[in-house]
Amino acid sequence: MSSSERFFDEMLEDGGGHRAPYRQYGSWFDNEDIGRLRKKASEAEVFFRRTGITFNVYGEQDGDERLIPFDIIPRIISAREWARLERGIEQRVRAINAFLHDIYHRQEILRSGRVPVDLIAENEAFLPEMIGVAPPGDIYTHIVGIDLVRTGADEFLVLEDNARTPSGVSYMLENRETMLHMFPELFADTRVRPVSAYPRGLRRSLAASAPMKCEGEPVLAVLTPGIHNSAYFEHSFLADEMGVELVEGHDLRIENGRVAMRTTRGYKPIDVLYRRVDDEFLDPLTFNPDSMLGVPGIMDVYRSGGITIANAPGTGIADDKALYSYMPTIVEFYTGEKPILKNVPTWRCSEPDSLAYVLDHLSELVVKEVHGSGGYGMLVGPAASKRELSDFANKLRAFPSNYIAQPTLALSTVPILGKKGLAPRHVDLRPFVRVSPRGIEITPGGLSRVALKEGSLVVNSSQGGGTKDTWVLEE
Repeated sequence: MSSSERFFDEMLEDGGGHRAPYRQYGSWFDNEDIGRLRKKASEAEVFFRRTGITFNVYGEQDGDERLIPFDIIPRIISAREWARLERGIEQRVRAINAFLHDIYHRQEILRSGRVPVDLIAENEAFLPEMIGVAPPGDIYTHIVGIDLVRTGADEFLVLEDNARTPSGVSYMLENRETMLHMFPELFADTRVRPVSAYPRGLRRSLAASAPMKCEGEPVLAVLTPGIHNSAYFEHSFLADEMGVELVEGHDLRIENGRVAMRTTRGYKPIDVLYRRVDDEFLDPLTFNPDSMLGVPGIMDVYRSGGITIANAPGTGIADDKALYSYMPTIVEFYTGEKPILKNVPTWRCSEPDSLAYVLDHLSELVVKEVHGSGGYGMLVGPAASKRELSDFANKLRAFPSNYIAQPTLALSTVPILGKKGLAPRHVDLRPFVRVSPRGIEITPGGLSRVALKEGSLVVNSSQGGGTKDTWVLEE
C-alpha cells in the first residue's frame, strides 16, 4: 500500500466538515479543553487498572498482564448504517448455523460440490464425534462475533467469522460504562443505543437453549480454563453479570447422567454450560486424554440430551479461514439470497495457481494462518522487510495449505486522542450476536479495535492495538 493511499475518514468529510454521525459530537469536542480530555484519558486508565481489565499475552512470562489501551474518542455509526449491518450480520449468522447443521448431518452442500469435501474432512476443526448430533433448537453458535472492516461510506466487508468462542464483549461493556461515568453530558445530549442489556440478554438466550432433560428453571454456568487464560477477566465478568457460577473442570463431574457442579449443598445438575474451553480439552475421554481442563464424559451427556454446550463442539469449522472464502456460496446456498455483506477477496494457498500468485505479490498482500487468531503468525506484506518476505515465502512453499492471502485493504480511519489532538487510526468492528431458538439478537455496536500506531493495520490487543466505545445512534 503506497503512502499516498487515501482512506475513508469516518469522522471528517473531504471538505473538512464533520460527517453526519459525528456532527453533534464534533461540535462538543471543538468546545472542549484538550487538557481536560487528556486528564479524562488518564482517569480511564486508572479505572481500567483498578477494575482489573487486563489480558495475558501468550508466550511471555507467567503473570505478565497488560492493560488494553482505551481511547476516549467514540466511534460513531448512524442508524441507517447500522440497519444495513444488522441485516447482513443476521443473514450470515443464519447461514453459518444452517451450514454447521448440514455438515454434521446430510452434508448437502458437499454433495452439491459447492464446498470441497477435503476442506471439511481433512480439517482439524471438524469433529466426526458431532455427526448426527442435533443441539437443542439446532443452535450451534449461541454467541457469534463477526469482524467487520470498512473501506468506504457504504462499503463494509466481513474480515472473519468468530463462531467458536468469540471474546471481547466485556471490553465493549466496560468501555461504555467508562464513557458514561466520564462524560454523562454527552449521553444526555446524544441519543446513543444502549449495550448494557447484553448480559441479561445472554442469560435469557442461553436459558432458551436448555436441553430436553431440563426440569424447571434452567441452571447455567460458565466454564473457564482458569486464571492463566488470556480472557479470564471476561469469563469472570460475564459469570458475575449473568448471576451464574464460574466453574473449572475440577468443579464438575458426571452424576446420574447429568453434568453437576460442586456447591456448598452438594452437587447440582447444570443445564447450560457456556464453555470458554477449546474443543480439544473439553472431554479427555473423547478428545485429548491429557486434558485437565474439561469434564470426563461430558460428550456422552451432551449426545444424550442432558446438557447444552454453548457454543456447540465442532463450530470451529466455521472459523476456518480457508472456508471463509466459500462464505458467499454458503450464504446463498442456505438462504437463497445474495450476501448483503461482502467477503474480502481471498487466495487459498493450498491451490497451486493461487500460491504462485501470492508468492509473486507477497509484498502487496496480507497472509494469515488458516487456524490463526489474535494477529499471530500473519504477514503484512507492505510493512515487511525483505528478510521477512523471504522467510515467509519459504513457509508458504513448505506448508501452503496452512495459509490464505488477502489484499491489503484501505481500512477506514477513526480519530484517537493523540499527542497533538485528534489523529486518524485504522479500525475494525466486532459486533456480538446471541442466537437461540427464539431468534437472533444483535447488540447495537460492538467492540471497535483500533491500531494505535500510526499507519498500522493490525488492531489486535496482543499486537499493540486498543479499543474504543462504539456508538450506534438512534433514529
